[in-house]
Order: sequence, then structure tokens, then C-alpha cells
Amino acid sequence: MTRISRTYSDTMQREGVSAVSADVIFASSRFPNYKIGPNNQIVEAKDDPKVLSMKEVVARETAQLLEQQKRLSVRDLASKFEKGLAAAAKLSEEARLREAASLEKHVLLKKLRDALEALRGRVAGRNKDDVEEAIAMVEALAVQLTQREGELIQEKAEVKKLANFLKQASEDAKKLVDEERAFARAEIENAREAVQRVEEALQEHERMSRAAGKQDLEELMKEVQEARRIKMLHQPSKVMDMEHELHALRLQLAEKSKYSILLQKELAISKKAMGDNSNLYEIDGTESLGSYLHIQPSCDTSPDLSKCSIQWYRVASESGKKELISGATKSVYAPEPFDVGKILQADVILDDHRITLTTTGPIDPAAGLGSYVEALVRKHDVEFNVVLTQVNGVNNPSESIHSLHVGKMRIKLCKGKNTIAKEYYSSSMQLCGVRGGGNAAAQALFWQAKKDLSYILAFESERDRNAAIMLARRFAFDCNIILAGPDDRAPSAN
Repeated sequence: MTRISRTYSDTMQREGVSAVSADVIFASSRFPNYKIGPNNQIVEAKDDPKVLSMKEVVARETAQLLEQQKRLSVRDLASKFEKGLAAAAKLSEEARLREAASLEKHVLLKKLRDALEALRGRVAGRNKDDVEEAIAMVEALAVQLTQREGELIQEKAEVKKLANFLKQASEDAKKLVDEERAFARAEIENAREAVQRVEEALQEHERMSRAAGKQDLEELMKEVQEARRIKMLHQPSKVMDMEHELHALRLQLAEKSKYSILLQKELAISKKAMGDNSNLYEIDGTESLGSYLHIQPSCDTSPDLSKCSIQWYRVASESGKKELISGATKSVYAPEPFDVGKILQADVILDDHRITLTTTGPIDPAAGLGSYVEALVRKHDVEFNVVLTQVNGVNNPSESIHSLHVGKMRIKLCKGKNTIAKEYYSSSMQLCGVRGGGNAAAQALFWQAKKDLSYILAFESERDRNAAIMLARRFAFDCNIILAGPDDRAPSAN
């Protein structure tokens, strides 16, 4: 067995250390501390766990700059970018020093491995095993050092990119500061000029006010004197007499206007009577939407209307085209919205003798109805209170209040919470004013919800009835449906 003395061991250690450290310059005064981790990997022990890596420092600084960018002024932003640029330069310098230190570590590890290889040939037994374990540890350190070197190269590239970005941002910030400074100077100069102009205008206005004040005061004194003179001339009793006289003149003018309209109507009837034999009957009533027209005898010798057959027509005022109003065969007819702007004609047939009666002019629209309907169109669903008088032509004995809902897509008839009819707009649906029925015809409408189901509804007023018809036709037209009465668009031959 070979025995190694202490003298030989010390001599060998001195030779190995001398060969390794002769021409190596260490970056620090101590050798890094290592320990064996899992799977026999060499792990460098960190003295301070709170110390961040260079990559984490760069990321944190960049995040702080981006976060503060929104609330910093232009000048502060430029200052921050300059500080960031200086920090990036410092980080670049640190990366360069770390690269140099890494290179020195590579040289150190190589020489250390060579020394251990040389030492492995000189020793045997347990010392040789220790040397081989040391060589394995050095090789593991070399691998980790290579990986660390790759990370340092990547960090160096990121630091360089960040430095370029900060440099460009710093230049942009300086340029922006210069532009803002120039703009602020221009604004200040414009403000000074504006203030000067305002001061000059105020001074001019003050001078003109002083000159005009004296003139206005003199004119006011003259007007006061003239008012006093007029007041002395006109006593209160005379003023009251003049007001009463004006009121009487207005009343006389209104009566003359009514009498003139009546004379014009009688003149039109007289002219028609001279041309044919229609003087046996006449159309009475206001020729406007919301009223009703009534055929009545014009003389005592006129035959009874119950022995005559009647048919109403609507005639276009410009083209003269005549359209039969289906179902309008009574002596009373209430105009509906389709009749506005058209002349109404009634044919009275007695013993094969036809008597034609017409209105004096086109049917006028109801005042304010158009704006009322336009206001209702904005709603999705409009509710009207109605009374159900007939169902499929049969009188309804109950006179309870129902509600008619006219919506953008359908019409619904309800009684309380119960739905009686609910139909969407379709080609089979019909809606028009009631054609006949006495004085209440102007407040009633005919609604055919679908085939073999029809209703006659009475509204609270003529305005609600006409508004419901116009509103339903408006919504149906938006659904590409023409909503009208029976045979409303069927022309009749003259």
C-alpha cells in the first residue's frame, strides 16, 4: 500500500494551485460559493435573496416609466427618459463587465480542469475519487456558466434595444418640449394681443357710452313729456268707449264672414240646381274630417229618402277619377282619412232617375290631427278606450269599456286582462270608418281582424277614431301592408 506523507501532499497542492492561478485575474476577491442541488447539479448559493437580476430591474423600470407616462408633464417625461437612458447605459456597462467576468470564469474553469486532470494521474485510491468528483463538478460549473453566458447575451440585446428605445423617446420628448414651448409662447403672445384689443375696445365703448348717455337722456325726457301730453288728451272714459267699439266691430265682422260663407254655399247649390234636377236633395254638414254629412230634402215636395237607394263615392279633385265607397249606402256618411283632399259624391236613385249630389269642395283635414298622430307614432304601442258595438254584424248588448292597442306589428282588442282578438297586419285585415250609422258614425270604425271575424268599435271622440285609423295604416304600411276598407281601391265607371 502506498503511503502519502504530509510533505508530499502539501507540495502537490502548492504545485496545482500555482499552475492554475499564475496568469488569471479574478473579478472579485473571493471564489463563488457552490452547493450540490437535486440530481447532483451544481447550484450557486445566493447571499441575498432580495437582489434582483438585471433583466428584472430593466422590466421593472420600463413598467414604471410606462405607468407614469400618462400623468407626467412633457418636461417631467423628458427628464424621466433621460434618467432611463442613463440607467440603460449603466446596465449596458454592467452587462459588459459581467461578460468579461464570465470570460475570466471560463478561463479559470478550463485551467482548473486541466490541473485536476493532471492531478488525477498522480494520485490513486480515495484521493483519485475525490479528484474525479471535483472534475465532474467543474464540468457542471462550465455547463451552467455557458447557460448563464447565453442569458447574459440575451439580456445584453434587450438592454441595447431598451437603450435605443429610450434614446429615441428622449429625443422625441425633447422635440415635443420644444414644440410645446414654441406653441405656448405663441399662445401667450396672441393672448396679450387679444387683451390689448379688448382694452382698446372697452375704452372706445366707454367713450361712446358717455356721449350716447347724454343724448338718450335728452330723448327720454322728450318722450316723457310727449306721454304726459297724450295722457292729458285721452281720458279713461274715452279709451273704454273705443275698446267697446272695437269689440263690437269684431263681432260684426265674424257674423258677416259666416253669412258670406253661407251665401257662397247657397250659390254653389243654386248653380248645380240650374244644371240638373238635383235640387230635390242637398248635402248638409261640415265638410271636414271629424264631422258627418247628411243628405236631406231641400223642399217639401221631395220624395222620402226611404224610397230611394243611395251610394257614396270619393272623387279625385284633380283627375276627376271616381271611386266607389263600399257599404256607404246610408243617408249619413262620416268622412275618414282616405277622404281628405277628395270631393264626396252621393247618387240618389228614385224610380230609375239618378240625382247626383257633391260637396262644395274637397274634404278638409282635422285641425291638429297630423301633429297628434306624429306624436303617437313614436310610441311602440298606443291604447284607445272603445266600446264594442257589433261582432260579425250582430249587435253586442254589453256596453262595457274595452281597450284597443295599435302596435307597430299588430292590433289587439282587450277587455281588462283578457285578450279578445290579437292579429298581426296582413292582407286579409281591413280597417276603415263606419259607413253609415247616424250621428255616431264619426266616432266608430270597422275592423276585420281576419276572415269571418269583424268588429265595430265606438271611440270616445272623433279625434281618437281618426288617429287610430291613421296610426294603424302607418304601421301596416311599414310592414308592406295596405290597410283599407272593403273594395276601397276598386274604381267605379261613371
